[in-house]
Amino acid sequence: MDEAFGKMGYKQFNRTMPLDAIFDLASVTKCVATTTACMLLYERGLLDLNAPVQSYLPEFVGAGKEKVTIRHLLTHSSGLMAYRRYFLDYHTPGEMIKTILNEPLENPPGAKTVYSDLGIILLGKIIEKLSGQPLDVFCREQIFKPLKMNETGYNPPQQFFSRIPPTEFDSWRGRMVHGEVHDENAFALGGVSSHAGLFSTARDLAKFLQMLLNGGAYEGGRLLKPETIALFTSPQNVVSGSSRGLGWDTADGKNSAGHLMSGRAFGHTGFTGTSVWTDPEKNMFVILLSNRVHPTRNNQKLLSFRAKLHDAVMKAVDTRP
Repeated sequence: MDEAFGKMGYKQFNRTMPLDAIFDLASVTKCVATTTACMLLYERGLLDLNAPVQSYLPEFVGAGKEKVTIRHLLTHSSGLMAYRRYFLDYHTPGEMIKTILNEPLENPPGAKTVYSDLGIILLGKIIEKLSGQPLDVFCREQIFKPLKMNETGYNPPQQFFSRIPPTEFDSWRGRMVHGEVHDENAFALGGVSSHAGLFSTARDLAKFLQMLLNGGAYEGGRLLKPETIALFTSPQNVVSGSSRGLGWDTADGKNSAGHLMSGRAFGHTGFTGTSVWTDPEKNMFVILLSNRVHPTRNNQKLLSFRAKLHDAVMKAVDTRP
């Protein structure tokens, strides 16, 4: 089932939210685009999860960085810092990427889980290097087109704007953000990044999650192998007690999955108010798309609402006749 509630926003955006609304996915980009791209490259023998990042990006140098692997990046255990406001200081994507490559480690690799945009941004550069294509082109050709996700992509065209809910008034840009990525670093990177920037609809995301539930198959075709999906969506235990899979989080009773999903459930959240959670044991998924940062990011109510929603859905599923 799918439902739309409320309005798209305030003032000129005070219109009923349509079922086919196109949302800024924020960090859900990490699992739908970046992690899936890594899965494809892994299956093709191009990406080694245990290889040092330096083997793909030799310019990634500094104390201890020779020990950082692809697995560390995907499990947010690389030792890199979580985030930095690069958009304030650097005026070209090249400058920003060079700075990220030179950032020192804050922790030894594998010692601590720190959810890091920096590590995922570097993964995007590795994907581009291995595929020989820009990230958005590779994802469009290798993921979205095969799954017929026709309304999913970066930098949506003008004709989609009437279906895109606004996000936040950004004092840095001096305007209400609408039809362009909310994340400032992703915007400074041209709207295309591995950590944020993707736009999509609930129905397109349903195709993607159904493919994962199907073990990688969709409408007579196959995108991924079942064993690849199982590997990436399972806890890696790189850091003791961490719920992190490879590019995915997994249900642990403490995160946004709530308390009633099975231990096999996996998902991801996005800062703008988005999330996807899939439970293979129950053969179901939940997609929540909102613009909770409109008109400002001060609205924190969604943080507790996600888990309550997932628990309510699971109760409803468990009581079906």
